[in-house]
Amino acid sequence: MKDCSSFFLCLLIFFFISPNVCYGRIADNIPAPSEVATLLRRAKIKNIRIYDADHSVLTAFENSGVEIVVGLGNEFLKDISIGEDRAMNWIKENVQPFLPGTLIRGIAIGNEILGSTDPELWEVLLPAAQNVYSALQRLDLNKKILVQTAHSEAVFATSYPPSAGAFKEDVLLYMRPLLQFFSRIKSPFYINAYPFLAYKSDAEHIDVNYALFKSNPGIRDNKTKLHYDNMFEAQVDAAYAALEKVGFPKMEVIVSETGWASKGDADEPGASLKNAKTYNSNLRKKLLKKKGTPYRPKIPVKAYVFALFNENLKPGPTSERNFG
Repeated sequence: MKDCSSFFLCLLIFFFISPNVCYGRIADNIPAPSEVATLLRRAKIKNIRIYDADHSVLTAFENSGVEIVVGLGNEFLKDISIGEDRAMNWIKENVQPFLPGTLIRGIAIGNEILGSTDPELWEVLLPAAQNVYSALQRLDLNKKILVQTAHSEAVFATSYPPSAGAFKEDVLLYMRPLLQFFSRIKSPFYINAYPFLAYKSDAEHIDVNYALFKSNPGIRDNKTKLHYDNMFEAQVDAAYAALEKVGFPKMEVIVSETGWASKGDADEPGASLKNAKTYNSNLRKKLLKKKGTPYRPKIPVKAYVFALFNENLKPGPTSERNFG
């Protein structure tokens, strides 16, 4: 049985998410891409992020009006980093044939590389991104398709309070030149921010209402004198603080993933359908206001909600399979 067995059910789900969503597909029980394209168009979802460049998905979204960020998988980074010709071949096979009908607006170079446990990938992330951008330049596509990469919270040494946000020293060796490149090509800083994961790791000391955008005392950042009534904005401002410390105060932060698990293991507090619905609904209200954070009030917050569907084939704890 498919997770989205009726259009009515899907509309109920989409009501609680933003115009930007992540379309993960590590599952064997979700709708076909053609059905998903129809559902998203009718639900007025305008932007999606996928984690590969699957041809069936890109074909299904032709003339849909939905803008897509495709993913260059982690497994391709070493090869693509070798030379621009490798990147050119990948783009000619996986991007160019679908233009202009399919609105490919970005290429995400890997996912959560820095801060991962594979230092070999840390070394090839920047050259891979540079080669992809150079290939896009040669094809005159660099102004239409943004080169980007998303980071996990693991890149930070500290993130609380928000003004203390700072990158880990070992990560910074690779992060700084990456930020210099992305600053030059005017690409934002993308962070996968999950208040659920923070709450799950320290439920004893974190108010679940603070994580869910519900009424709570909040926190006060004594350095900036700013008040935060939700963890989501605190995580975004921690990223801004970290960027500022290394010389990139004008770089925009965009949340490339955020969401809440509807089910979890016994040691995953807060994972419930009620909390997932509350988080996504309150996040949507926050995003629709198009306002900034306490530290960057003039820059409207942008975020992709993770995810469209539960992914029953993902490894790891139960929560990993229940973000849909």
